[in-house]
Amino acid sequence: MQFLCKEYQDGNPRVRGLVTDTRIHLVPSLNPDGYELAREAGSELGNWALGHWTEEGFDLFENFPDLASALWAAEERRLVPHQFPSHHIPIPEHYLAEDAAVAVETRAVMAWMDKNPFVLGANLQGGEKLVSFPFDTARPSPPTPAAAPRPLDYEDEHPELQETPDHAVFRWLAISYASAHLTMTETFRGGCHAQDVTDAMGIVQGAKWHPRAGSMNDFSYLHTNCLELSVYLGCDKFPHESELQQEWENNKESLLTFMEQVHRGIKGVVTDQQGEPIANATIVVGGINHNIRTASGGDYWRILNPGEYRVSARAEGYNPSVKTCHVLYDIGATQCNFVLSRSNWKRIREIMAMNGNRPIRLVVPGRPMTPRERLRLRMRL
Repeated sequence: MQFLCKEYQDGNPRVRGLVTDTRIHLVPSLNPDGYELAREAGSELGNWALGHWTEEGFDLFENFPDLASALWAAEERRLVPHQFPSHHIPIPEHYLAEDAAVAVETRAVMAWMDKNPFVLGANLQGGEKLVSFPFDTARPSPPTPAAAPRPLDYEDEHPELQETPDHAVFRWLAISYASAHLTMTETFRGGCHAQDVTDAMGIVQGAKWHPRAGSMNDFSYLHTNCLELSVYLGCDKFPHESELQQEWENNKESLLTFMEQVHRGIKGVVTDQQGEPIANATIVVGGINHNIRTASGGDYWRILNPGEYRVSARAEGYNPSVKTCHVLYDIGATQCNFVLSRSNWKRIREIMAMNGNRPIRLVVPGRPMTPRERLRLRMRL
């Protein structure tokens, strides 16, 4: 925060452009209670691990709704997408109950996410030196037909790695951070506390490294438009004050480069023929089975890797619009606006509902109508 403010005031063109063109939200601590406990214990002893939990005893790493498991269960029952959405999955009602086992901090973050149309996010942690991206949840292996029924407390020892539809985009974002870090890709020395799990790249899918259900990354991806990653800044979980300057130098360029990636892909506004913005319109990118929605002003942002994409905008009561959008390698999102025309599908659905949701039979001139056809005609008239 200090760096951005100072460099902006000093006229740094890179920082000025970033601050001017980007809504940057910074949260110094997601778990202030835990931080206070860790600070009191200090960096010399292992007691700083007490800071992992909130004062109420919640682990924020696993306290968000597990929407990934709910999605996969719905897929196995063939409920997706007609009865269960594959994106913008709502928060389960039982999770919002007052007596639910949910931390105050978790509720606050979820409300914050719903209020702001975030596009890109990172939660910064310590204790390792890598970038982790969704899915963090491991998908259970499907049982074979001959397998015995599983007990309720069954835990699969060999879960499957389920990639997100935006796997290539997540890898790009993770590499953009790791490659700019001064030491993150120096994995020839191994990991911080064990062997290297990143295939010498400094990045890893969360479920491959440390599977956990209910992470903020998975929740953000499946409930909002935001692509969220976990950045592990360095091997020391709670570095000493004298080490902070070097940790800052290690991560400074990575932080700037990562924030700049929010301007990669496509952006635009969805309006009707009168120029009025359409909120909650769906933006569909061909080949990527994960849609986003427009904000209250009809505007949207979609991070994409360089390439050519077939993009469509859809909204209730409007005819869809399709166009080809090109994403370049240079930073700067491609403008792709959509103008939607009103459709008569709402009236058609009303007529079909009156007709029992069956196609209306075509009346051929000169052919006598049956009594049922006459009745339907009178009802429609």
